[in-house]
Amino acid sequence: MKTLLIIDIQNDFLPGGSLAVTNGDKIIPIVNELIPHYDNIIATQDYHPPEHGSFASNHQGKNIGDTIQLSGLPQILWPTHCVEGTTGAEFADTLHTQRIDTIFRKGTNPNIDSYSGFYDNGHLKSTGLAKHLKEIGTTQLHLVGLATDYCVKFSALDALKEGFETTLIKDAIQGVNLQPNDCTQAIQEIKNAGASVISSNDIIGK
Repeated sequence: MKTLLIIDIQNDFLPGGSLAVTNGDKIIPIVNELIPHYDNIIATQDYHPPEHGSFASNHQGKNIGDTIQLSGLPQILWPTHCVEGTTGAEFADTLHTQRIDTIFRKGTNPNIDSYSGFYDNGHLKSTGLAKHLKEIGTTQLHLVGLATDYCVKFSALDALKEGFETTLIKDAIQGVNLQPNDCTQAIQEIKNAGASVISSNDIIGK
């Protein structure tokens, strides 16, 4: 069974949001076109409490982009984003959410960040995504969403570790690129780990 995993297409990651991914909105029409071609649609949602430790605003004297230690792991400090119950945490209005079967929230623990849709960054706690995918019979998992070099990358790497045949749809992802080659390197890392990389046309058949 083939499942589409939509990663974090939320308002705060889109132009005008507090942690906007440049051109992040450009992938939404492609994702919407892809949706009808899958048996199941799963979405992840970054969903932080206001006091989350990854927010620069919660560390006196620290700035966005600084790196600290959080629960024993290096942590980049981000702008406050995707706070539970806020408009910024909601899915994009233009995303066809009516076809989403299940939503998995991540980043809910204030003491550790969670880029992957499967686990927190320390792999201390599962979101339940892998278990769910196995229960519904997923064998092929295709990934789209935001951001290539963080949540998409770590979700893809965890999907491979969980044994799923993992495919990245390259024109339906977009990255942060804190460093100029971050997205290119992320895609290469995903490929090196065993994932396939295709374009949406390979699915839609244009």
